[in-house]
Amino acid sequence: MKNIIVKWTEISLVGRILAGIIIGVLFAVTIPDYTQWVALFGSLFVSALKAVAPILVLFLVMHAVSNHGSGKKTNMKSILGLYIIATLTAGVVGVIASFLFPVTLTLTEGASDVAPPSGILEVFQTLLFNVVDNPVNALLNANYLGILIWALLLGFLLRKAADTTKTAIANISEAITTLVKWVIELAPFGIMGLVFTAISTNGIQALAEYGQLLILLLGSIFFVAFIVNPLIAFIYIRKNPYPLVWRTVKESGLTAFFTRSSAANIPVNLNLCKKLGLDEDTYSVSIPLGATINMAGAALTISVLTLAAANTLDVQVDIWTAIILMVVSAVSAAGASGVAGGSLLLIPLACSLLGIPSDIAMQVIGVGFVISVLQDSTETALNSSSDVLFTAVADIAKKRKDAKVN
Repeated sequence: MKNIIVKWTEISLVGRILAGIIIGVLFAVTIPDYTQWVALFGSLFVSALKAVAPILVLFLVMHAVSNHGSGKKTNMKSILGLYIIATLTAGVVGVIASFLFPVTLTLTEGASDVAPPSGILEVFQTLLFNVVDNPVNALLNANYLGILIWALLLGFLLRKAADTTKTAIANISEAITTLVKWVIELAPFGIMGLVFTAISTNGIQALAEYGQLLILLLGSIFFVAFIVNPLIAFIYIRKNPYPLVWRTVKESGLTAFFTRSSAANIPVNLNLCKKLGLDEDTYSVSIPLGATINMAGAALTISVLTLAAANTLDVQVDIWTAIILMVVSAVSAAGASGVAGGSLLLIPLACSLLGIPSDIAMQVIGVGFVISVLQDSTETALNSSSDVLFTAVADIAKKRKDAKVN
């Protein structure tokens, strides 16, 4: 048994995950009635990620801020600007792609038990209340915006704490990071269960039925990842960005694709930033922050699915409404983690701009759940890998600027 475990761990994580996917598909297609127990692995994996990710964000950010000396300079303004530009641009890409390649939906039921926000004011209200949420409640409900604010405040107030206190926080942060790594090591079994559940419940034909929509969504995400983001990076660093883009996709995006959690992918991103030689005072804050607000993939999903619903109902969308949709999808995406249900639950808000009835919008959410096995994974991969990309871009641009000054 020990030899088997050693041999298994010698295989790369991506290789083990691919093996889990293949086994999950085979079980779901051939003997689903005799392998229902496989679904338990998927549920346990998701529950483990949900359990550890909130407290990970709290201690990572608190540790980073508390150890930041008053004389040290970070590059957070540039990184925040890049996050905003990337998310807004993704919303633009989603709208333009939907105009160039319009798709319609075969509407489905399945989202009647969720309650979307009634308007943009409710979204802002929800975000504001999440900011001042009780810290214990924020941890219990995975309110990452609330967790982030508490972590920033506590970290700032602990900057003058005794070294022993800071050391204790650092030790807890390191221990939780190790726990997340252990959970990610179990990803092959969890993903096997998730794939089994998705296929045995919906069938492969469920994905094929929405193939055109999936192609549009995934194509738009790939366009942002390999054309738009590299272009933004080039403007900042004035050199070929693709070696950096490929590395972030390979070492961050692939892991995020399979775990489907930006928060759980934080240790992977921190380790990659360290290997890239970036400023620790900056990336220790920008990576957890990006996992909360850098949501280009969500902006794409909201805009594409909203316009797909408009095409289905033959709703005509003029240029000014399209521009408003771009902005709303970007703003909503940035706050998606603070709203229960994430990006899919914000689709009815965008639909309301076009006068699409709420019952239709709820069915669009149902479509989103069906294709989420691929859409959500790819969306998370884009979000997480771009956290590292833009942190690195800002760091490279700063070093180039400093070199010119000196």
